[in-house]
Amino acid sequence: MQKLNRDQMAARVALDIPEGSYVNLGIGLPTLIANYLPTDREVFLHSENGILGMGPAPAAGDEDYDLINAGKQPVTMLPGGAYFHHADSFAMMRGGHLDICVLGAFQVSASGDLANWSTGGADAIPAVGGAMDLAIGAKKTYVMMEHLTKQGQSKIVAQCSYPLTGIACVSRIYTDLAVIDVTPRGLKVVEIFNGLPFDELVRLTGVPLID
Repeated sequence: MQKLNRDQMAARVALDIPEGSYVNLGIGLPTLIANYLPTDREVFLHSENGILGMGPAPAAGDEDYDLINAGKQPVTMLPGGAYFHHADSFAMMRGGHLDICVLGAFQVSASGDLANWSTGGADAIPAVGGAMDLAIGAKKTYVMMEHLTKQGQSKIVAQCSYPLTGIACVSRIYTDLAVIDVTPRGLKVVEIFNGLPFDELVRLTGVPLID
């Protein structure tokens, strides 16, 4: 079974972000998407710490740690980019002004529930950040995550066992094995990578999928 690596996953998500979109890229894997947005497409990247108009990651040696995203990673700014108070940034998120957010996840349910801020374990470090605001405030919520845990369990589940970030908020799931839409009829497979058979994807996922 040949999985996509993290950069390949980011490049695949980037292909689906349309011209003129206002987009928030969540902490972790989704931040890589900024490096793969097509150069002939204008996309406005937002960060909840108060930035609009982020560009790709800076080249080694060009980092400016006064210019960071919400995950404290150094970023670049495109011409016309803006800085503002984080309260204004959250008003953008909560007010429905973002077209897409792309978030990481611990679990996504078959009905599009999202769990991405805590595993609920006694030693877990909760990290809500702006995820709840983004998941509900953005017009579309995409999830980018590895399909399986390190123990080989599917992160796509019938019902989330971890504390929820949002209910029925996820519209599309990107993993290292496939792209899957959350629809009223169930989880519909849009694309499977590297020739993995559909039946094997169903087995690994552990919940019903629509071909």
